[in-house]
Amino acid sequence: MFYYVLKYVLLGPLLRLAFRPRIEGLEHVPESGAAIVAGNHLSFADHFLMPAVLKRRITFLAKAEYFTGPGLKGRLTATFFRSAGQIPVDRSGKEAGQAAIREGLGVLSKDELLGIYPEGTRSHDGRLYKGKVGVAVMALKAGVPVIPCAMIGTFEAQPPGQVIPTLHPVVIRFGKPLDFSRYAGMENEKAILRAVTDEIMYAILKLSDQEYVDEYAAVVKAQQAAATEKQRRFPRIPLS
Repeated sequence: MFYYVLKYVLLGPLLRLAFRPRIEGLEHVPESGAAIVAGNHLSFADHFLMPAVLKRRITFLAKAEYFTGPGLKGRLTATFFRSAGQIPVDRSGKEAGQAAIREGLGVLSKDELLGIYPEGTRSHDGRLYKGKVGVAVMALKAGVPVIPCAMIGTFEAQPPGQVIPTLHPVVIRFGKPLDFSRYAGMENEKAILRAVTDEIMYAILKLSDQEYVDEYAAVVKAQQAAATEKQRRFPRIPLS
């Protein structure tokens, strides 16, 4: 119930008024039946804008940190995600990934829409990063289509670290459903999972027109953080 109050009364109208998002390809999202909506992830605002424009309810696999944050902001964020029926996902290891897949398959088994960001985390620089294969596992096991989605302009509206969004034009673009029925029963083959995931990411790339990086975003973030820390601890001393 709270989901629909947020969507139609509290948050949805405010988001539409503030950002006036332009929606393209909404007809590609099926009116009924299970499907996965796989999108790029540029901003915290993505969690609110996409559900606000969809006609159907969508359940996202959201990182567990959204449910455990400290202070008033953390409590409010946790309350929102729980009330909206979003599912916390622990991203700390292989077993956590399997748990996320089970949760996602549970949503799909009820003929609902499942939202997922294959990159696994927000892009820190606006580029599109390599997708994780969990989306492929769920698509093949559940036998459902994948609708690629591109959020455009949300990085400029609310880049990582910015609390209050800036008013900026936003486009939400949905692509034609991707059918992977030709790979039925092959969800345990690593090469197939990689091929399916790459096809999904390429579809998102065509919709978003981002620069693509063939590395995992989390790995690049960690490398950059380590380099920054090293520079802080051991600053270069000018020779002259």
